[in-house]
Amino acid sequence: MRNLYQPERADIALADVLYALSDPVRLQIVRELAQRRETCCGGLGVPMPKSSVSYHFKVLREAGVTRTRVEGTQRFISLRRDDLEMRFPGLLDAVLRAAEAHVPEPA
Repeated sequence: MRNLYQPERADIALADVLYALSDPVRLQIVRELAQRRETCCGGLGVPMPKSSVSYHFKVLREAGVTRTRVEGTQRFISLRRDDLEMRFPGLLDAVLRAAEAHVPEPA
């Protein structure tokens, strides 16, 4: 199995993180992960084709927003909250608060 690219803490770039968080689907994934410690890829129930979900996970991982742990055929995803906090203090919490404030009310 090939290794998945995941930047070291010092290599996480603000522009990459902001780009990754700018997409509504990826932002929803991050919001879900913020409420869990770690989950398997299918555990988030994103209503999209598997290839699209995989692409969004890749963008988040390569930006340094998430970490992917491979165990057999399973991939477990978690937020890199500590790394993001060290690099950009308060950024993730601010984005999550803003996203929560702009969730449309159910009809």
